[in-house]
Amino acid sequence: MIAELKHIPLFCGTDHNILERLVQEKQIYKQSYHKGATVHEQNTQCYGTDVVCSGKLVAYSLATNGSETVVFAFGVGSLIGANLLFAKQNRYPMNIYCTGDCTLLHISKAGVRELLKQHDFVMQFVQLLSMNSQGMNQKIAMYTQKSLRENLTDYLLALSVEQKSEDVVLPVTKKQLADYFGVQRPSLFRELKRMKEEGLVEIANKKITIRF
Repeated sequence: MIAELKHIPLFCGTDHNILERLVQEKQIYKQSYHKGATVHEQNTQCYGTDVVCSGKLVAYSLATNGSETVVFAFGVGSLIGANLLFAKQNRYPMNIYCTGDCTLLHISKAGVRELLKQHDFVMQFVQLLSMNSQGMNQKIAMYTQKSLRENLTDYLLALSVEQKSEDVVLPVTKKQLADYFGVQRPSLFRELKRMKEEGLVEIANKKITIRF
């Protein structure tokens, strides 16, 4: 397992003996989760931090009417819970669940304390925290500064660049996309319909052709 840890940027500069001891003490361990599994429930206490080794997860809030709003997505290499671990209010503000089969590396609070004595680990840790912060700032800007039309346009253009085509395939369901934008599904459908009527897009299930 040590060799595997050394291939993760967070641990690549960490002393081999320290990693070996933390693994033996179960301060670092790996766990697999199936698609749809909730890894952390809202309002539960944070006892460690997680590194995403494979798969994807999302943090979502649940409104009183039962609707979900996806606030943040975690991909391979992401840290989960690092911003809460040493805070006074260290409970998860949202549910975190797997959108596909996932493998996570769990590091206990004591383990993180030990690792933070290693300069290389600290630099990688801070960098990942900064990336999480940037992602949250982008999400806040999405909610407060842009219209749904603007957010849709930016999202589709980004997909077009990623897929290198004007014909893009949505990687998520329209319900998940609505959650990502923090709107109800009918609102998303109405905006897509208006964009189609204006000749900005063509829609065929998950395939969307960009005309703007």
